[in-house]
Amino acid sequence: MTAPSSSPVRGVRRVELTAADPEPVADFYAHLLGWVVIAEPGGVFSGWVGDRLAVRVRPGGDGFHVVFAGGDPRGLRAGASVDRGRVLHGPWAPQPRPGEPCWVEYAGAADDDYWAGELGWRSRTPDEPFTVYDTAVGHRPVAGRLAAGGQGWLCYFSVPDVAQAASVAARTGGRVVVPPGEGPTGLAARLADPSGARFAVVQDPPGWGGAWHGG
Repeated sequence: MTAPSSSPVRGVRRVELTAADPEPVADFYAHLLGWVVIAEPGGVFSGWVGDRLAVRVRPGGDGFHVVFAGGDPRGLRAGASVDRGRVLHGPWAPQPRPGEPCWVEYAGAADDDYWAGELGWRSRTPDEPFTVYDTAVGHRPVAGRLAAGGQGWLCYFSVPDVAQAASVAARTGGRVVVPPGEGPTGLAARLADPSGARFAVVQDPPGWGGAWHGG
C-alpha cells in the first residue's frame, strides 16, 4: 500500500474528448448514451445528462482526457489534469445515471507512487492485475489501474444494457474492442467511437466504480 503525501482528490470534475471532427462524434455518444448535446464556441460540443456534464468534445485528436477536481490546477501524466471546481462524478456523488461517467481506469505502467503523491490516494491490489486507488479519507475507491493494455485513462459510462450498447455502437460507426463480460467493475464491454477513441460501458453500476463501489 502506498501512502499519499497530500489531501485526496475525491473524484472527477469533467471528462474531455478530442476528435478531428467533434460534431459527429458527439452525435454518436448522444445516440448511444442519451446525452443532450449543446454546441459551444470554438467547435466544442458538450454532452449532458440532466444537470451534470458528462463529456466535453473538443477539436483535436488525443482521445479521452480526465480532469480531476482539486485545489491546484495542473497537468498530470497520461492525459489527465486537475482543475478547481466541484466533483461531479465520484464515490461521494449520487449513483451514476445512464450515460454518465461511472469509473476511470489507468492502463499502463505501475506509477502508483506518482498518483498517490499527486492526488493523495492510497493504492491496493485486491485482484491482480487490477489496482484500486482509494481516497486516504474514507478509503473509497476513486480510480483504478490495469497493468496492461495500452497507456492512458479509460472512461467508463453507465448503461442499462451492455449488450445493446455494444450492438448500437457497432451499427453506428463504432466498434466492439472487448465484448460484454463480467469484470472487476461488473458486466462491462470496451468499445471504440468513430474517431477511434476507446471507452467502456458498465451495466447498471450501483455506484462509482461499479463492483468496486463501497471498497
